[in-house]
Amino acid sequence: MGLTVAIGNALSGLKASQTALEVISRNISNAGTPGYHKQTLNALEVGRGDNSYVRAGTIERAFDSILQNYYTKQVPETAYSSTRATFMDRLQTSLGKPGTAGSLDTSLGNLQKSLDALATSPDNYATRADVVTKATDMANTLNRLSLDVQSMRRETETRMASSVDQINSMLGSLRDVNMVLADYGVDNNTRNSLLDQRDRIVSGVSELMDVRVDYNPDGTVRLATKSGTALIDVKPSVVRFEQSGSLTPTSEFNVDDQQSGVGKFILETPNGTKVDLVKEGAIRTGTLGALIEMRDVTLQDAQKQLDDVAAALSQVFSTVQEPGAVVTGPPSGYDLDLSKLKDGDDAMIKYRGEDGVERTARVVRVDDESKLPLQTPDSFGNQVVGLRMAGTGPAGTVDMNFVVSTLNSSLAYGPSFSGTGSTLSVRGNGNATPISASTRWTADELSAGSLGMPLFIDSDGNKAFTNSLGGNGQRLGFAGRITVNPAVITDNKTLVNYSATTASGDSKRVDYLVDQFENMRFGSNTMVGTKNGGFRLSGSLSDMATQVMEYQGSAIQTALATSKTNTQTLDAITSRMDESYGVDINEEVARLMELQNAYAANARVASVVQELLDTLMQSFT
Repeated sequence: MGLTVAIGNALSGLKASQTALEVISRNISNAGTPGYHKQTLNALEVGRGDNSYVRAGTIERAFDSILQNYYTKQVPETAYSSTRATFMDRLQTSLGKPGTAGSLDTSLGNLQKSLDALATSPDNYATRADVVTKATDMANTLNRLSLDVQSMRRETETRMASSVDQINSMLGSLRDVNMVLADYGVDNNTRNSLLDQRDRIVSGVSELMDVRVDYNPDGTVRLATKSGTALIDVKPSVVRFEQSGSLTPTSEFNVDDQQSGVGKFILETPNGTKVDLVKEGAIRTGTLGALIEMRDVTLQDAQKQLDDVAAALSQVFSTVQEPGAVVTGPPSGYDLDLSKLKDGDDAMIKYRGEDGVERTARVVRVDDESKLPLQTPDSFGNQVVGLRMAGTGPAGTVDMNFVVSTLNSSLAYGPSFSGTGSTLSVRGNGNATPISASTRWTADELSAGSLGMPLFIDSDGNKAFTNSLGGNGQRLGFAGRITVNPAVITDNKTLVNYSATTASGDSKRVDYLVDQFENMRFGSNTMVGTKNGGFRLSGSLSDMATQVMEYQGSAIQTALATSKTNTQTLDAITSRMDESYGVDINEEVARLMELQNAYAANARVASVVQELLDTLMQSFT
């Protein structure tokens, strides 16, 4: 090997060592930088005849596409469960733990105890005052819980609006990164830095919403929703959030834009196509997926359960159950007075059909004809028949011809119906036999002779709660509007005095209310948790309050456990990525020492060759 070859090899080794030192220096300085991928230098051995030397090759960036895909899929799942767990934990704080002060079941239990005490001392002012106090506490508890639920729903929209700016900003940055990566003239170091930035942006977008990521051979990426709508290909789409204003319990999502009362996520593609991401179901996970589900499903389900409890609470006190007059016949049956039924009140008719099967029909007065026909079975499996009952005459007039014809055509295998004025006659029909019949109407006056009383009223119009189906339905949002009747607060004797002549110490009304509290049965209007099979509240008022606490408690614990599991899964993937991508300082320092030694050896070779060349040159002079 000649001296010139030797010094050439040494200089080549010095250059390769210097490049490797720069890579190691870059790795060490970015050891703590999030999203930085370790870089390594490929050293190439070049052979030429009987001589070989080393030169610096390409600088490679650690990257595992399979591992990266696992990470990209897990990030939105973890963000979804974490966001959901945060809101559910706050809901748990609002509801309180069962049996604790201020919780829903505790407030209801306190009201029931005060009512029991009143049954033994109806003439005691302090005992009556305690009932009013506990009733007020119960109404306030429902108001507070409803307010908390709607406050969290409004917060979800605030966070959605702020997320839109983040998404658009990241998509714009990704467009810029893609444009540079598509240029093959970019130097290797710049390309590797841009690839790190690319992966950080993709991770940021996927944390907000579930995306499909396609990596191109040139390092650029394409993002699309799971349903296939492009977020960025060459140009980015633009995401907009159209807020609907302040959310209330009646502000619900609907695929019909004219009826929907919540904000909309609109994606506008570069060619001008607009897609409603919520309506299309394009956002299922990620932070936004959790916010949408909390706003439209989970929190609204909680609101509906609170409304069911509030409705049952009001009806326990205001409902008058009046048995029909027995008619011995033949044919035997019952006469029902429908004149007292208000919009939402009902009549219960139990009968044995011609086929021998016992059935119960629930006949509901419905003044809003847009809600008809109403024939869906209730939560107890009773057949429901909605009827327009109001006649054209004075208040209490019943359109009996319409009622009779509708019932005769609606109840298969049932009894026969006829009637005059406001009296509905229920009679046997062949083998069809009436078993029982009664009306359930709402008392809207305190001392008009009925044992029921409007202790709780709807603050919207200061009217009695009748469970009217008109418009959005009186039940929706009632937990936020329920309040104690001001007339009862002013004169608590009305808790006992059901008429102007009620004797002091008469316990008939209180006994009736206690019995209603314990034995009246209710069923939820709506089913919640449909994704998990569905659930309806049913039973007594106390049963319903307990079921709310248990259902929400179970849902909350499930959300917290799911969040913990997903976080652990993401931590495991992140740890694996750190092993594959991350910088090991000890390894880099050891490699640095090797390169320093190699650099020193090459420098020594170059120095010796230089000395030999100098000596050789001096010999010619």
